[in-house]
Parts: sequence; C-alpha cells; structure tokens
Amino acid sequence: MGVHPSQLALFPNQAQVDASGEDSDTLVSSSYAPTGRCTIVDGGYEVTGRWSFSSGCDHASWVLLGGIVTDDAGQPVDFCTFLLPASDYTIDDVWDTVGLRGTGSNDIVVEHAFVPGYRALSFTGVTKIACPGHQVNTGALYRIPFGSIFSYAITTPIIGMATGAYAAHVDYQRQRVRASYVGQRSAEDPFAQVRIAEAAALIDAAWLALERDMTELMGHATSNEKIPLPLRLRTRRDQVTGTGQAIRAVDLLFENSGGRALKLGTPIQRFWRDAHAGRVHAINDPERALSTFGRGELGHDMPPDAMF
Repeated sequence: MGVHPSQLALFPNQAQVDASGEDSDTLVSSSYAPTGRCTIVDGGYEVTGRWSFSSGCDHASWVLLGGIVTDDAGQPVDFCTFLLPASDYTIDDVWDTVGLRGTGSNDIVVEHAFVPGYRALSFTGVTKIACPGHQVNTGALYRIPFGSIFSYAITTPIIGMATGAYAAHVDYQRQRVRASYVGQRSAEDPFAQVRIAEAAALIDAAWLALERDMTELMGHATSNEKIPLPLRLRTRRDQVTGTGQAIRAVDLLFENSGGRALKLGTPIQRFWRDAHAGRVHAINDPERALSTFGRGELGHDMPPDAMF
C-alpha cells in the first residue's frame, strides 16, 4: 500500500483529486492481474469480476485493478489500471495462509461498476513513462519506471525479513546450548559460524545491488534523462535475484536454528514463513525476469509482456 501513491500520481489530475483531494492519507490497495472483464461504454468503462491478493484492502478506501479492455467484439484493445472507490466493490475474506497472514490479501469483487475514463490508466503510457499525471507531478520519483518501483516494493520487505531473521538468529545462537552435542555452545560451532557468514553475505549482496540500481535510476530521473534500457533490465534482474538471495539466507538461518525454531511464537519460524510466502508473488518469477535481461544483453527485442 505504500507504493500505490506513486502510481496514483500518474493518473489524470481529476482521478487524484477524487481519491485523495480531501484526505492526503487515503489508502489504496491493488490487484493488477487482469482477471475481470472491462468493456468500453459511453464516458468510460464497465468493470466486472473478481481480483485476488489485494493486500491491505480492508484498510483502503480505493483500489487499483488491472484489466484488459475489450471492444464490442470482445477483442482486446488496451491494458489498463482502473481506480475504483470502496462503494463500487465488496471484499471477500478468503485470506487464510501459512505466511504473510497480517497482509489481509483478500479478494475484490466488482459487479458492473462504471469507471469514468479519467480513472483508467493505460500501461502503454506507464511503460513509456509518459502519463497524464506527469503534467502535474514533476518530481524525479514519478519518472522512475513503474516496473522498478513496484517490484522493489515486493523485494525490499523480503530482504527486510531476512535481515530480521539474521538478527534474531544471531542473538539466539549466542545463548543456545546444543543438547545433542554434549552441551556444546552453538556460538562455538564452526559450521554454525559458516552458515551465519553465508547468510550475512547473501543479505548484504541483495541490499547493495538494490541500493546501487535505485541510486542510478534516481540520478537519471533527477537529471531529467531517459532511463537507459540496460539499467531497467538490470534493476529487474537484481530485484528477483535479491529475493532469491534473501530466501536462501533465511533457509540457512532456519536450518541452523535447531528444533526449537519450529515452535509458534519464535521469530525465526515467522520470518521463514513470511519470506517464503512473499517469494511466490508473481513479480518474483525469476526465470521470466532473468530471461528478459539475457535477451537484452544479446540484442533481442523485448517480449510484449515484459515488466521492467
């Protein structure tokens, strides 16, 4: 939910006024997978369907929904994000999961809602960084590619989970005595020390790559320069790689924690569950992002569904 204001700022100004004109603290949830039906009608669109995984929707008063727009013949003509108020949808409480239980990522159900044309944002403009909102929101942040901003919002907390798991694990290991090794203190176990070092290196590498990429992105945006394609592709590469590194770090720490880590209420098992739950977010599909990076390095055109 913290990343959505950056996309709301890309909509036509009237849409921004509708959503946050009277309350700058307006919360907006999302579900971008185009699982509903969106047709062109007089003055805008008719939107119907069910969208899943809308994190934080119970706390939001608006939602961003992805949809493929079809014409009268049912043929796709555009891919848009639609902005709808809470009065236009219902929330189906389906979130019962082993990880990320606190996100409340429930389903959004819409039945024949009318969405005015100015509350639809074409992904063509988003990809080209040329949206109606750029006329009023001229800050560098809004010239960062959406594919970089949104993907970072998924990976960053996963690396944060690994960081939290690391701190909790090291604190635990300093005090732990291993009963199966005749009272040996875990802090003296050289193999435990190696796993800790490997986890620390993975976490540091993930953070440093993301920080480097965002620093370069902001540098170009601040100078009002076009974001180079190789940088956009590298950013997505490092995003999915960072998620993978965080997962490997958490796994090392969990495996190094012993049987007591399985007990509900201990931090390490919660970090492990939440990180793995975050890993399965669609934006973390490593093969797709890495293949796109490889295509770029080899001089191929980008696939039409690539998000970068």
